This record gives sequence, structure tokens and C-alpha cells, in this order.
Amino acid sequence: MTNSSNKPTTLFWVIGVIALLWNIMGVFAYLRQAYLTDEAKALLPEAEQAYYNGVPAWVTAAFAIAVFAGLLGCIFLLMKKKFATSLFILSFICVIIQFIYNFFIQDFVELNGSNMAMPIVVIIIAVFLVWYSKNSEKKGLLT
Repeated sequence: MTNSSNKPTTLFWVIGVIALLWNIMGVFAYLRQAYLTDEAKALLPEAEQAYYNGVPAWVTAAFAIAVFAGLLGCIFLLMKKKFATSLFILSFICVIIQFIYNFFIQDFVELNGSNMAMPIVVIIIAVFLVWYSKNSEKKGLLT
């Protein structure tokens, strides 16, 4: 069933475009955090200031790799290339690395229901994109 002449459905394109938009928002979130000025940090609550001032470089790197690999994964998915799966796997691994720090290591920001929702959504979408790209490969949509 790896006939490369399989045509993607409209749903494939819709999922690809929505995932691309999602990952573009992720890139903007990373850039916003990476270029957060001291003046902007000063306006944040004290705990968030401490968090941003204490984020290790490896967590920032994981964040950057996660969002840019996800973005490239979406581009490759829309180009119907198998390499999308590898990029989504890399993105997922970096999401997990980043959230291990946020959930279990950092102690600046208390995690509760309201600020745990987005990380959980990010993890679910990352898992979905890995699954979806693997499934698309099996269907012969990605070459």
C-alpha cells in the first residue's frame, strides 16, 4: 500500500494547514520569549520574572528545536515528504524535554490547572502530528 500516486484528501490539506498555522504560532511564542526585553520582564509577576531569568540554555534550545522542527515538519507534510515524520518526532522529543523542566525541575512558577492547559494541548498536538504523519506514510501519501 505504498503507492505514491495516492491523492491526499481535503482533510489532509486542512490538517496540514492548521498544523502549519499552529506551528507558526509556536515560532512566534519562542521568538517572543527569546527576545523578551528587560523592560517587558519587569512588567511580569515576580515568579514569571524569576522563571525567565532562570531558564537554562538547554530548555531554550529544546523550545527552539521543537517549534522550528514542527514548522519544517508541517512544510514537509504539505510537500508530501516522509521527512515530515522525522521532524515531528524530533519536535515531540524536544517538547517533552522542555516540559520535563517546566513540570518537574523549575520551581519559579506554580503549575495549576489554568497554566497546565496549554502544555497539555501542545503535547497532544505533537503526538497527533507524529501519528498522523506515520499514518500518512502508511497510506502512501508521503514519499
